[in-house]
Formats: sequence, structure tokens, C-alpha cells
Amino acid sequence: MIKPLQRRAFSALALAATLCAVTGTASAQSVAEIKKKGELTVGMLVDFPPYGTTNASNQPDGYDADVARLLAKDLGVKLNLVPVTGPNRIPFLLTNKVDLLVASLAITPERSKQVQFSKPYAAASIVLYGDKKANIKTAADLKGKRVGVARASTQDVALTAVAPEGTEIRRFDDDASGMQALLSGQVDAIGCSTTVAAQIDKRAPANAFESKFLLRQQVMAVAMRPGQAELLKTVDDFVARNSANGELNKLYRKWLETDLPKMQ
Repeated sequence: MIKPLQRRAFSALALAATLCAVTGTASAQSVAEIKKKGELTVGMLVDFPPYGTTNASNQPDGYDADVARLLAKDLGVKLNLVPVTGPNRIPFLLTNKVDLLVASLAITPERSKQVQFSKPYAAASIVLYGDKKANIKTAADLKGKRVGVARASTQDVALTAVAPEGTEIRRFDDDASGMQALLSGQVDAIGCSTTVAAQIDKRAPANAFESKFLLRQQVMAVAMRPGQAELLKTVDDFVARNSANGELNKLYRKWLETDLPKMQ
């Protein structure tokens, strides 16, 4: 006869086993399952123009959106774009709220422990961008300065790695908030992509801001949950094929007005 304490322990083990089984099934999602569902759900940023933005109808748009559309077309399914933020994009993926991310996610060793990355489909330069009057030429000059970054972003990691003690790093929910902080004088500089810097230039008085120094050159890739070998191969083939035939370059030129950088 099973005693109450043993029964409770047995029930807990059974529940844990069930949860593991459910989680395992979700994380093993296949291309066939996506095609059977008839829809690809993709997480993307909408505050990182021109990679991720919104159009006149307030719908997700930009280079990432076009890449996702091309991938869904390649798979023969409908596309469902889900807006995500820098901090929540990986959690959205790992909790199965999206099938994959086309969200300007840079490949880093830390992130590679959480997700699996495809071959790179885009690249961007991350710079320290600030008030032209601020005397900042190198990372050492950041001591005593107020510097903003989007929380949990590549620029956050890059800035944190080089900022000396005494730097006041202010972390915001997204690039748009960091941009506003710079424009309103709440920070002396921000870590951002050159595309975000270009957006600031359009809003600010002429010659008000400038790039101080390069923080990092990054490549971005499609992110999937670990263990999805078949989906990874499908996306890798998609990236390789559309890099070779010029389709990704065509989309990159459409949004960034330059050729797609060569990537490893």
C-alpha cells in the first residue's frame, strides 16, 4: 500500500515527467509540423529600423519582416509576425510563443548556449554615438559619463565589456527609449547600431551628434530552439540559397541602401 507521503512524491514525479515530455515535444518542432499548421510564427523587433519597424498601418515591417516573408513563402505557409523586445525575444522563443526569431539577434557565445543560430542573414556595426560636444574618443573617456543602451542587447554586452569603473550605464527597454534619452539630454551617449544613429541624425539639429568609436561589428542570424536539427538545416539552406541568388541582397538594398556585407 502506498502511503500518503509516497503518493504525493509519486504524483510530483509523474507531473514532472509529463511536463518534461510536453516540453520535449514542443522543442522538437519539425518543418512538417509547421507546414501542417500552415503558419510560421516569427518574433521580430519593431523598434530597430530599418531592420524592424512598423508601416503606415502600424504593422511590422523592415528588412527582418521581408526576410521572414521570404522564408514563409519558401515553406509554403502563411506568416504571423509577433513583435518582441530585446529582453523578451529569447524567452518568447524558449517558451514556444514563436516558432523562430528573425529579430536582429546577433550571434554571441552567451546566446549560443540558449538557442541555435542559422547562418548569418544580416550584419550591422555597433557604435558609441553621442553629443558632439562630449569629449569621448576611447572607452577610457566614458568614466563619469552617462551612457545608455537597450537592456540585454549586443550593445549592452559590448559596452559593459569596455566601460571603465565610474561609467554610469543606463539601461532602457529598447533602442527607441535610448534614442529619446540622448535627444533629451538624459545621457551623453548611447551604444547603438549605425542604422539607429542615422535615425537620430534625422531628428536632431545638424551636427549635434557623432559616432565616437566602434563597439562591435556583429552578424545576425535566425534563432531557433536547441535540438531542432531539421529546422536548422532548412533555414540554413534558405539563407545560403537566397544569398547566392541575390534575393537577400535585394532586400538589404531596399531597406539599407547598400549591399549586404560579406559574412562568414
